[in-house]
Amino acid sequence: MEFIIDTVNLEEIKDAIEHMPIVGVTSNPSIVKATSPKDFFAHMKEVRSIIGKERSLHIQVISKECDEIVKEGHRILEEIDDQVYIKVPVSYEGIKAIKILKAEGHNVTATAVYDLMQAYMALAAGADYIAPYVNRIGNLGSDPFELINELSNRIVCDGYDCKILAASFKGVQQVRDAFNNGAQAVTAPVGVLKQIFANPNIEKAVNDFNNDWYAIYGEGNGICDL
Repeated sequence: MEFIIDTVNLEEIKDAIEHMPIVGVTSNPSIVKATSPKDFFAHMKEVRSIIGKERSLHIQVISKECDEIVKEGHRILEEIDDQVYIKVPVSYEGIKAIKILKAEGHNVTATAVYDLMQAYMALAAGADYIAPYVNRIGNLGSDPFELINELSNRIVCDGYDCKILAASFKGVQQVRDAFNNGAQAVTAPVGVLKQIFANPNIEKAVNDFNNDWYAIYGEGNGICDL
């Protein structure tokens, strides 16, 4: 399993990687807008500095035509580093760009996936990650977890070196269902991942244990005080 966070907020990133087993950061133009850095590349370099080379960084292009997508991909790689995953929407022009970027040896994340055949095209084109939009697919009346399950089966059946990076989440249940249906990775807002620990029973259990401890050794006397 890979937990990746969908944000470019520097403080959120610092907090998340300090507390949780986060292995990467994803972004898209809407995520960037939420922070609105004046100098995009300087900001993304700061993101890389925070997360290090051991974590993946996924940055999305904005152009619609293949030649411009590839050009933007090259610019991102030049400005940040050659380990960045270029996020490319799986459109007709996008799939062409994915083929070119992979032929050049670059990392690619295929994004904006709503349909299984879209995902199959990205898989055959050599994408390293494929990002189906879980919540958005559900809102359109389709089953995102069926898509993830069938895509996962195809990856295993045909021996592709590719991971499903499920995206677009509104709650923890969707994250759990994505993993349980075959996604190897998820990218979610930090707030969604923090919901995992918002269960009041967790705090109650800790408080009950502490009260029993203090009943023996005295209020305020922790293990290090003995």
